[in-house]
Amino acid sequence: MSDLFSASPDPLADRNRPLADRMRPRSLSEVSGQEHLTGEEGVLSRMIASGTLGSMIFWGPPGTGKTTVARLLAGETDLAFEQISAIFSGVADLKRVFEMARSRRMSGRQTLLFVDEIHRFNRAQQDSFLPVMEDGTVILIGATTENPSFELNAALLSRARVLTFKPHDETSISVLLKRAEAQEERALPLDDDARQSLIRMADGDGRAALTLAEEVWRAAKPDEIFDAETLQEIVQRRAPVYDKGQDGHYNLISALHKSVRGSDPDAALYYLCRMFDAGEDPLYIGRRLVRMAVEDIGLADPQALAICNAAKDAYDYLGSPEGELALAQACVYLATAPKSNAVYMAYKAALATAKAHGSLLPPKHILNAPTKLMKGEGYGDGYAYDHDQPDAFSGQDYFPEKLGRQNFYEPVERGFERELRKRLDYWQRLRQERGTLKKP
Repeated sequence: MSDLFSASPDPLADRNRPLADRMRPRSLSEVSGQEHLTGEEGVLSRMIASGTLGSMIFWGPPGTGKTTVARLLAGETDLAFEQISAIFSGVADLKRVFEMARSRRMSGRQTLLFVDEIHRFNRAQQDSFLPVMEDGTVILIGATTENPSFELNAALLSRARVLTFKPHDETSISVLLKRAEAQEERALPLDDDARQSLIRMADGDGRAALTLAEEVWRAAKPDEIFDAETLQEIVQRRAPVYDKGQDGHYNLISALHKSVRGSDPDAALYYLCRMFDAGEDPLYIGRRLVRMAVEDIGLADPQALAICNAAKDAYDYLGSPEGELALAQACVYLATAPKSNAVYMAYKAALATAKAHGSLLPPKHILNAPTKLMKGEGYGDGYAYDHDQPDAFSGQDYFPEKLGRQNFYEPVERGFERELRKRLDYWQRLRQERGTLKKP
């Protein structure tokens, strides 16, 4: 499962195995792309030098060497290696593995248990690891592509160190391809542009890079050299790593939202296009743009919400790919609009106050009195019809008497809210002049 590898001693004997499998590293020093872990001063190298390993969670995208590094650690420390996958294993499998580990421990040998996709186990299954970790029966190494903070139990995380595996960059993928060419004793039939294109197609996944290289070798005729366009036709460009229900999805929408909030239309467009390219539902993006309009622009530009809704309607009308341009227009509009979260903050404050004070009765003077009994109770008594007042403003207090006047909305000095600030200040002066201002 790794992606940085040394040559096999007998490539002819195992030529039917995938190239990625044949090129697995035989020591941590042969692993590249994860030097912060496996380099001379890396965390794992220091652990091996100390002669002890602790339980760990390997967190990183596919093809970054998590499984191979776990195997190498077992070999470097003379631990028995057991591997299971949370996708295919259940309670019975766990019990079997734990019993085997206990038997080995009685014989004086500890077990390194590697659990691939550990986040797929439910809470009870994750808890089952705790006793065998605590008594030293196993050293657990769990691999996950998802954020452990969200997917793993706190009790398990407290007993294991999280190590982050990084996606491969252009340099480490290039190193990998050169090693593949050395092992196969032939160059990839690609011109410079096509080689760079293949590296981009790998999208940080070393195993994917080797798979693409194999496809190129299989497709090439003698003396044929592919350019970038032909390469894409041959290998059918690999989709970017992006799970619409998991981290990739949330990372990109977060990046889009923060770029809009930060008034950077170029970055916002980039992340918008990343999501389009990955196959995200454009209507989901449209909904998120509406959210940005009300959360981060608000009344600083009241047109923002209307434009986002119009963009959603335009996509419904035009479909793909024409409709994406409407969403891109809305995205740029939001990024370049004046920003205010004043309504958002006022809403949260008002909601908190409403929950904290229960079912307070509004002041009687603003309650309707459709019956004599209610009139007798004072409902509607003293209500001033604002349209009959000077400046169409009575300045009455509309809050429950037991709560008193509250102040939730504070417009910012940007965009249209600057005008709203002037209006609110004017009405506040009228309340003071007419003596209707009541402090909470």
